[in-house]
Amino acid sequence: MRKRTRLPASYRPSEAEEFMNPRQLEYFRQKLLSWRAELLADSTGTLQHLKEESLLKPDLTDRASLETERAIELRTRDRERKLISKIDAALSRIDTRTYGYCEETEQPIGIRRLEARPIATLSIEAQERHERMERTYRDE
Repeated sequence: MRKRTRLPASYRPSEAEEFMNPRQLEYFRQKLLSWRAELLADSTGTLQHLKEESLLKPDLTDRASLETERAIELRTRDRERKLISKIDAALSRIDTRTYGYCEETEQPIGIRRLEARPIATLSIEAQERHERMERTYRDE
């Protein structure tokens, strides 16, 4: 396991630095771990809420509302579960030092894109190409 780089509290990655240097990798590792912890805390809260909520409401309307709320919560948690697996994959890419590089072109994805979407695996250009292809095949 690699030695972790210490980051000043005010550190933000910059385009002026060498791309994916140890400080940037540590910055994104911490960002991803924090996001992951937040999602896990939310899911724990949902599970607790679902256990406490009772479907034994005498009123049919109340019961239907509760079932709808549960379905929405469960769909949200499913999306978050998928997001956690993408976060885990990004953390793995940090460990293998492939994080921040486009899976298609192997070119840098870019700091601004990674700030906005830390789990990104494609550069903006490659992502746009994929979306155009999806639209083309969907429209046919």
